[in-house]
Amino acid sequence: MNQHLKNDKSLLKLVGGHWYLLGLVVLLMLSVIASMVIGSSQLVKWFDTPVASCNGIKPADNLWRAPSAATIPTDVSGDEIRYGKELIAHTAYYLGPRGKVMAISNGMNCQNCHLDAGTKPFGNNYSAVASTYPKFRARSGTEETIEKRVNDCIERSLNGQALADSSREMKAIVRYIKWLGTGVPKGESPKGSGLVELAYLDYPADPAKGKLVYEAKCVSCHGKNGGGIKAPDSTSWTYPPLWGNDSYNTGAGLYRLSRFAGYIKANMPLGSTYDELQLSDEEAWNIAAYVNSLPRPEKDLSSDWPDISKKPIDHPFGPFADGFNEQQHKYGPFAPIVETRKLKK
Repeated sequence: MNQHLKNDKSLLKLVGGHWYLLGLVVLLMLSVIASMVIGSSQLVKWFDTPVASCNGIKPADNLWRAPSAATIPTDVSGDEIRYGKELIAHTAYYLGPRGKVMAISNGMNCQNCHLDAGTKPFGNNYSAVASTYPKFRARSGTEETIEKRVNDCIERSLNGQALADSSREMKAIVRYIKWLGTGVPKGESPKGSGLVELAYLDYPADPAKGKLVYEAKCVSCHGKNGGGIKAPDSTSWTYPPLWGNDSYNTGAGLYRLSRFAGYIKANMPLGSTYDELQLSDEEAWNIAAYVNSLPRPEKDLSSDWPDISKKPIDHPFGPFADGFNEQQHKYGPFAPIVETRKLKK
């Protein structure tokens, strides 16, 4: 009987081993089939997703959403709103180098920076503009109107010339921006406005590392030379130039690393959103450092920041009141600058 038990145990061990091997083979085959069906890049994503969402914000959270187009009035004011949206979405067609109305900008569209005509959550949207302007801005040292803010973008991000406040185009843009702010209480910025705020790195952002990520994840839209891809009508860019003569100048908001890194994090590469991210924080900082290390049009900034103590920590042009040099103000690390400023206060 003992011999029979021994034989039975040996048989069980042998059968169990075969089942174990068979299970491994089945798992391997399923993995191969899955990779063929959904693509190896998606499998990698399952195991290597940096974070689930920006700052812990999830799709179910109550973020600002643009008003429905159905709420646009059917009268003359509605026509102005629609024209304003058209100017934001297709700026180059009206105001670019071959503009239908006038030639005052570099060929980029406002929505190249203010995504989906200024309506995308964390896509540099306009949700808080009407509720917070006019307001004092340290950059100019004055109280600014919406018109002034619009012209800042035209002169800096579009490297162009200001519109007259009384022009049909300026009135339409302002009307559209105010319509987008419908229902936002005065003085408030709704959740999802502007850009995400990334935690500072403990070390300088690295243009060399940023170049590697850029070449892996950004070239297909913006090109290896950063020149972007022209739209079929050749009057604007489907994917805008990130450096060079046709890009934003050194006075643009995205020339500040924290602004550009936050913009990249929630919106790039194409298809990314605040709740479906493709880049880590470090990658976003490094791409921003790489892009902003490259040549672009320069703007006279001698009138900016009349009180130099109010310059943002990542404004890369001196003089500064905190003792740190331009290199650190451009690439970081930024935490020591923040701490020094706190102590001075």
